[in-house]
Amino acid sequence: MRMTNAPARAIGIDIGGTGMKAGVVDLAEGALVGDRVRIPTPEGALPRDVLETARQLVELLGDDARDLPIGVCFPAIVKDGITLSAANVSVEWIGLDADDLFGKALGRDIHFVNDADAAGLAEAKFGAARDQAGLTIMTTLGTGIGSAFLYNGVLVPNTELGHLQWDGESIERYASASARERGDIPWDEWSARLQKFFAHVEFLFSPDLIVVGGGVSKNPEKFLPGIETRAPIVTAVHRNNSGIIGAASLVLT
Repeated sequence: MRMTNAPARAIGIDIGGTGMKAGVVDLAEGALVGDRVRIPTPEGALPRDVLETARQLVELLGDDARDLPIGVCFPAIVKDGITLSAANVSVEWIGLDADDLFGKALGRDIHFVNDADAAGLAEAKFGAARDQAGLTIMTTLGTGIGSAFLYNGVLVPNTELGHLQWDGESIERYASASARERGDIPWDEWSARLQKFFAHVEFLFSPDLIVVGGGVSKNPEKFLPGIETRAPIVTAVHRNNSGIIGAASLVLT
């Protein structure tokens, strides 16, 4: 469903492997209006349970969220509102018309997008990649590794750099933030792992700018100095709120 008149505000919901976050976004400024709310992602991340949690998040936003359209970012390949993969969530999402399901249940205009793509859109419109020429690669380091490609500010959707192969597994199993936490890996050792990831990405795609988002982007001093790239590498301006802001901004398209 698409809006004929662009709204001034929208809700962004970020569905992650461990937590679901939401906020009201000023679409002119690209900034949260008030505080964001968070609820742990339900175990197994079944569609019906995620939908109920999304409903609770909207209720927690209160009167500021009344009747606003909703953008949802999700850790999967998303085409035309249909989720086509299931990384760190239930396989029931594969082939699901998420736009339709959420739209009918919440009674709102709904716009689903890949979570890293949403973060990339936020940084292209309102953050570190604004007015950036050439290829920007946004990476989100969290439960997995998400990626967004932006060429002259235009999104090339559904890239999956976290699933590049490394020792027979997706590289996110080796270099994501959750891999560091799972193995209690020191920050300098994790930086060395990220160095291998970013060096390989640069070899393949020669980006002009690399933007790092996800929860760890609030602590760049702990890992970023240990990474050397040809392209400038910076943290996302909106840190871990990029997904919320980018998802909400979809209602403008």
